[in-house]
Amino acid sequence: MSRRRNDEGDSFRIRPNAPRNRGQSFVNRVIKEASKAGSRARKGGSRPGARLGRGHVAARFAGQSLALNARRVTIKTWLVNLSKAGMRSTITHLRYIEREGVGRDGEPGRAYSALSDDADLANFEQRGREDRHQFRFIVSPEDAAELEDLHRYTRDLMQRMEQDLGTQLDWVAVDHWNTDNPHTHIVLRGRDDQGKDLIISRDYISDGMRYRASELATEWLGPRTELEIQRSLQREVEQERWTGLDRTLKREAQNGLLDRKTLAEPRLQRQRLMLIGRLQRLQRMGLATERQAGEWMLHPEAERTLRAMGERGDIIRTLQRAMSGQQRELEVFEPNENASPIIGRVADKGLADELHDKGYLVLDGIDGKAHYVALPARAELGEYPMGAVVEARGMGKARTVDRDIAILAEDGLYRLNSQRFQSTAKTPDHDPEDVMNAHRRRLEALRRAGIVERLGEDVWRVPADLPEQGQKYDRQRNGGIALTLKSHLPIERQTRVIGATWLDQQLIGREQGMGNQGFGAEVNIALQKRADFLVKEGLAKKRGQRVVLARNLLTTLRNRELNRAAEGITEETGLAYRPITDGERVSGVYRRSLMLASGRFAMLDDGMGFRLVPWKPVIEQRLGQSLTAVVRGDSASWEFGRQRGLSIG
Repeated sequence: MSRRRNDEGDSFRIRPNAPRNRGQSFVNRVIKEASKAGSRARKGGSRPGARLGRGHVAARFAGQSLALNARRVTIKTWLVNLSKAGMRSTITHLRYIEREGVGRDGEPGRAYSALSDDADLANFEQRGREDRHQFRFIVSPEDAAELEDLHRYTRDLMQRMEQDLGTQLDWVAVDHWNTDNPHTHIVLRGRDDQGKDLIISRDYISDGMRYRASELATEWLGPRTELEIQRSLQREVEQERWTGLDRTLKREAQNGLLDRKTLAEPRLQRQRLMLIGRLQRLQRMGLATERQAGEWMLHPEAERTLRAMGERGDIIRTLQRAMSGQQRELEVFEPNENASPIIGRVADKGLADELHDKGYLVLDGIDGKAHYVALPARAELGEYPMGAVVEARGMGKARTVDRDIAILAEDGLYRLNSQRFQSTAKTPDHDPEDVMNAHRRRLEALRRAGIVERLGEDVWRVPADLPEQGQKYDRQRNGGIALTLKSHLPIERQTRVIGATWLDQQLIGREQGMGNQGFGAEVNIALQKRADFLVKEGLAKKRGQRVVLARNLLTTLRNRELNRAAEGITEETGLAYRPITDGERVSGVYRRSLMLASGRFAMLDDGMGFRLVPWKPVIEQRLGQSLTAVVRGDSASWEFGRQRGLSIG
């Protein structure tokens, strides 16, 4: 037949058409099908900038010896732009990862480096102050508990990275043993051994490092046995979170559809029964549908839902652990404008996202419930001691100060004119100068955020939608949540101290919704003890079942505590204490701060003695500098800087 065709000039030639889509989606489909067949094909430099930097060649060859039974390692990476993260970002992160309770036996974490088991974190932070960026990794081998010596494992991994990247690396690490799966935090400087910016290719970050870690774990422990693999898969079948089985189902599905033929592929033989079991579990959860026998459709929102369920499950376990098995109603605080404020005792705290330093508090609320409160990034957990009383409230509405500024602006210009505020009634809680300072410091904050523009002395250009932009800025900065430390003292200590405590505020105007179990019940008992203490101190009287408090109780208690604290400072320094009258403007050099039952106070040395002024976090970076404050009641409006208007209320 072929001869006849050739004789007739009718030779048979295959001439395939061009692929319909020459773009990236077609390449992805080819790689996807090749990966199903067991190929090591990778996209490599297909992504923009994927081959830029060190390690892109090593990433292509790393892990070629790994089989399906290799040990698995998860690596999370965060590239930190230090100029945007802030000057304290590094030391704050290092303090987080070396915090109390993360060691093998509950001790604080201990940082180590390539050559030392006791790394100097302050020196590491100092060396990296001029770095443009920094790498932060969490290395989590699936079988980390069996590795035992995570120090040596991490050092071996970093040595292999040095070989792949062609440079020595400057890093510190801390092992964490406080979770179900031990893991290691690594902080890597963004400079190579020549002092130049260390640029690591995306391919190496996403694949190469993980393959090296997997190779190393497999060398140490040997490949996973068939029994280990099956047990790992069996655990995933019933889990209410996004699992490895789910990733396989998503990869194998065509437009969300899986059929019997696909599940019968030889490459899925080991997992076939587990995958079908997982599909049945997803169907019961409403995340998959069996359209007909052996044909399944995955819900398009399955991954997002399962990831959210996994996070929710972690939160529930955290709440139950914090409550030590006590029967409580559990709630997750949602910071929106309709959310009621929560007041409670700090029963637990930690990091929900250790890579991005996002913490959480568990509050044993006065309403008898246990509340999980997610904190914004870089919130200082150290500011909220265990047992302290904290209030959490949402920041859903636009700020009143932003609305006032927008109303007073004319043709997009806002002029801060003192005459404009003179008509404002002057009361102890509402002074024209305080209003001006509040406007000025808010405008300065919005200027730094690029929302308003300062044109001159107390003149700003403001957008028409300032309240909306200010609201968005606050939510980005604070995660839509405002936390207030009501007292750093546990209520047991508040019952018997001289000072204006949170319990005293409750005696004056008791909070609504006080529960009859948990912290709410304990507060009721503590209030009775506090009332008895005040009676003994001559600051209250009992009339039958009622307790009549002395006038100006909080001021009296605060002044007594300040006088007692001042005596100690005078004895130590020889400086005379100069009390402050309400509304007085005081100046001096900020020497130190004191944590008292009435709150935290700053000691100002004015050259003739010292003053004790209500403290705010922003002044802590100005230790040793001359500051000015206007004191009103139990708060102060701070001013600093040479230019007029740089103030913090």
